Amino acid sequence: MENVKKHFEEEAEEFDKTIQQLIPLYSEMIDSMITALPYNVSDKFKVLDLGCGTGNVSKAVKERFPRAMIDCIDIAENMIEMAKIKLEDYKDIKYYTGDFAEFDFEAKYDVVVSSLALHHIKTDEEKKRFYMRIYGVLSMGGVFLNSDSVLGSNESLNEIYMEKWVEFMLQNVTKEEVEEKWLPKHEEEDFPAPLIKHLQWLNEIGFENIDIVWKYYGSAVYCGTKP
Repeated sequence: MENVKKHFEEEAEEFDKTIQQLIPLYSEMIDSMITALPYNVSDKFKVLDLGCGTGNVSKAVKERFPRAMIDCIDIAENMIEMAKIKLEDYKDIKYYTGDFAEFDFEAKYDVVVSSLALHHIKTDEEKKRFYMRIYGVLSMGGVFLNSDSVLGSNESLNEIYMEKWVEFMLQNVTKEEVEEKWLPKHEEEDFPAPLIKHLQWLNEIGFENIDIVWKYYGSAVYCGTKP
C-alpha cells in the first residue's frame, strides 16, 4: 500500500480531473451507488466511506441525504485535506487518515460505501477477510455498497475489458501517458478480482440481498445487506 499512498499524496489535487479521464462513466457509477441506498432523504443514518479520496462519494451522499453522518477514511493525508475542503459546508463528517485494511473501526454503521479502493487489497483471501470486517461493523440490516474495478469470468472478457478501458483513456490522455504511466500503475498497484468471486464471498460471509446495481465492462457497483 505504500506505493498507492505515495502516488495518491502526489496526485490528490489532480484527482478529480484525472478520475473523470480514466474511469468510464465515473459519475454514473457513483450516482447508481447512491441511488441504491435504501433510505428516504429525511432519514438519519451513519455511513463509513472507505478510501474516501477527495470526498466525491461522501458529497454525493450528503447531497441526497443531508442528515447522514459520515466517517471518512483514506490512506493519503492530502486526499483527506482535499475532502475537508470539498465537504466544508456539511456537518456530521469525521475524518481519519490510515490504511482502512488495518484500521480499528469501533463504531457500528448503517451503510458502508467504497469507490475504487478495495481493488488495492492484494490477495483474494485478504479481500474476503476485509469483507468479514465490513460485515462486523455493519448494524443489523446495514448495507454495503462497493463501486470498483472488477475482472470478468474468463480471459476473453478480460481482454475486452482492457481494450475498452484503454480506448476510453485514449479519448482523454495521450497514448504515451497511458502506456508509460497508467498501465504500469495498474500492473503495480491494482489487484481486481472477478465480480462473480466478490458476490460469492459476500454470500459465504452471510450477506443477503446481494446484487449488481450497475456494470460497465470492468467497472461494477455491487451490494449486500447484513440480515
